[in-house]
This record gives sequence, C-alpha cells and structure tokens, in this order.
Amino acid sequence: MTIGDPIRVMIVDDHAVVRSGLKAFIKAYEDLDLAGFARNGEEAVRLCGDLRPDVILMDLLMPGMDGAAATKLIRKNYPQTQVIVLTSFKEETMIQKAIQAGAIGYLLKDVQSDEIAEAIRLAHAGHSILSPEATQALMNIASQAGPLGFDLSDREREVLALLVKGFNNTEIAAHLVVSLSTVKHHVSHILSKLEASNRAEAVALAVQNHLVN
Repeated sequence: MTIGDPIRVMIVDDHAVVRSGLKAFIKAYEDLDLAGFARNGEEAVRLCGDLRPDVILMDLLMPGMDGAAATKLIRKNYPQTQVIVLTSFKEETMIQKAIQAGAIGYLLKDVQSDEIAEAIRLAHAGHSILSPEATQALMNIASQAGPLGFDLSDREREVLALLVKGFNNTEIAAHLVVSLSTVKHHVSHILSKLEASNRAEAVALAVQNHLVN
C-alpha cells in the first residue's frame, strides 16, 4: 500500500446483517476500502492470503474456528495484517485470549462508526485500541496474577525438581513410575507456565525464583 491509498478492511462475522452494516459503514469513509468478507475463522484465514487486507474486523464467537484462533494464524502467516476484535462479549478471559492471539484492538459492537473508523486508522499505523471494558479487564487480570510458578501442580513441581537435578525425560519417567509421554506432557506444561523457551531456561527460573527445594 502506498501513501494515499485507502486502508483495505476485511470483515469477519457469521451474521449477514452485521456484515451488511459494516459494509455500509466502510463505504461511508473515503480512506477505507472493503477488501472482502469471511463468515468464520477458517474462511478468514483462507481468504487473507488472496485479499491481503490491511486491517481485519474480527468477530469472536463463530461456528468452527473462532476469532481468537483465526487471529493467531493470521498474525503468524500475515504479520502485516492487523486484527481488531469487534464483538458483543466483554468477559475477561475472552479479552485476554484475543490479545494473546495477536489482536491489536478490542472493541464492543455498540461503539459509534467514527470510533471504529479511527480504530482502523490507528491499527493500520500500529497502535493498540482497547475499549474501556477491555482495558479494565486486562488490568484486573494483571492484578490477579500470582508469582512465577504459582499455577504449577504438585506433580509438575516434582518434575521440575528432577529437571533441576539434571534428570532427562527417561530418568524422570523411571523415577516417578510414569510413562515417557506423561513426562513430556508435564514438561510442556512447565515450560508454558514459566514462559520458558527450553528446559535450561526453566531450570534457571526454578533456581532463581526458589520454585523447588
């Protein structure tokens, strides 16, 4: 896209009435251009490569692949495309899931047309746009978060302690009398909960934060 070209917007929503309304809204702004429609997450991911939208207005709850899953795939495969979630839902878990998937914005469907248009412009420029409800929800989630490792189960702490001792997966399985696949499952969960990229980083975090004896 060159300077002066309209921003290409793709609409992803399973309700025809919503798609029609958003189409009329986009046509009302000279700097916005309708790139196309998708009725669900799968279709959005499939069409994104052909339509190459600059910004996507993404519903969350749709049949098949939901908006968060579609957002994650689109942001991975087409990082130049920004996604704004436009939904009726303001539950904290849904907001967190959408933002973690890579959405740059989260708006409720009761916002005014001018607010959506400005959100599209800001998203295209790389700026995050959150509704007041989404901002408050993320603040609540942040305030409720416990210290690193607070959500490790007792068994995961046992596995982590053995990792710190230098045990490999086979040795851990023998020590705990469980299958190798079970150990791999526990290790995967440990890495995810500690946000560690590998076993060595998990061990370092465990020692630094006194997560094991």
